Amino acid sequence: NKIGRNREIMETEENIVIVGAGIAGLATSLALHRLGLRSVVLESADSLRATGFALALWTNAWRALDALGIGDSLRQRSLSITGLKSFSADSGAPIKEVSFVGNNSVEYESRCVRRKDLLETLANELPQGAIRYSSKVDSIEESGPLKLVHLADGSTIRTKALIGCDGVNSVVANWLGLQKPVYSGRSAIRGFVEYPEKHGYQPKFHAYFGGGVRFGFLPSDEKSLYWFCTFTPSVVHFDGNADQDPMKLKQFVLNKATNVSKELSTIIDRTTLDCISIAQLKLRLPWNVLLGNILKNNVCVVGDALHPMTPDLGQGGCSALEDSVVIAKCLGEALIKPITEQEDDESMNIRKGLEKYAKERRWRSFTFISAAYLSGFIQESDNKIISFLRQQFLAGVTISVTLRIANFDCGRLTVS
Repeated sequence: NKIGRNREIMETEENIVIVGAGIAGLATSLALHRLGLRSVVLESADSLRATGFALALWTNAWRALDALGIGDSLRQRSLSITGLKSFSADSGAPIKEVSFVGNNSVEYESRCVRRKDLLETLANELPQGAIRYSSKVDSIEESGPLKLVHLADGSTIRTKALIGCDGVNSVVANWLGLQKPVYSGRSAIRGFVEYPEKHGYQPKFHAYFGGGVRFGFLPSDEKSLYWFCTFTPSVVHFDGNADQDPMKLKQFVLNKATNVSKELSTIIDRTTLDCISIAQLKLRLPWNVLLGNILKNNVCVVGDALHPMTPDLGQGGCSALEDSVVIAKCLGEALIKPITEQEDDESMNIRKGLEKYAKERRWRSFTFISAAYLSGFIQESDNKIISFLRQQFLAGVTISVTLRIANFDCGRLTVS
């Protein structure tokens, strides 16, 4: 009997298993929950990983958050960004200003949200037990129509649908045979600064382009600001030994920002060392998304596991939220239709839902990766011809592309 009980504990069954409790995983689970579909989220860490400081969320993200039912809660903790001002990172001269309000054709919504607030809000809306911590996926095996998800603790979960939301180094993407993301040749230093009183900065996105670097800062709320510096190490002679030293990272950014903007350098100077981080920027080659297996035998990927991209569109988190609503709708339509419209084989219904999701997201993912890479190349380049064209019109083009891609509606969480 004891052996039998141990076997039951070691092997369980779930209809839908999600790997990774980041933005993509939590949002996908919540979207399914809103439609009445149960899922379990496997997280390798022993608690919610609120790494990173903040992220800009654009129009498409807020539409997805409204579909998930948490948009208004997050709006109460963030400032509405009213426009974007771009400057030359070489001289500090203004390039272009865009207003997000009062535009007769389209109104954009943009806010900078603390990553911790977003993750905790998503997690708190899930039913108890939906997230299983300390659950690291070791391997994935096929067993007829089911997938066997083997965990590092020796347990196994049998599932009809496996959704990989496990980021850039995705175990699920690797199982699907997708190529590993490649290094873009660029890196990003990010920071978050909190003020004892109101910081007094306008609720606008300030961006600086050119000379091998790309700076930006925007308010999160009235007392905090998020900033970033993306750069090409080979162009700006970045000292690789500074990788793990926040003091050197801070000094590097200050040296680059001092001649560009007093506002920017003041913000960086105020940033404490525990609020500065660095990361290499990676992307999945866009044709790998078009031609590779983003879906195979009821296994698929969402968010960074599907389309890791450079941050130049500010769409990393936004696109993951889009994905989550779309995949939940596709699975909902496949599994919640009237019995007369369904096939008896639930695995086949799941497959149809995931095939619809993959079809809808493949080109969108290709667009995200390609547009982000090209936008970053144009905005950051130190090439004299590109620098001239950027000052004349290319900066405006990249901003327009950013706003156009953000003006997307993933729809409501309903099943037609």
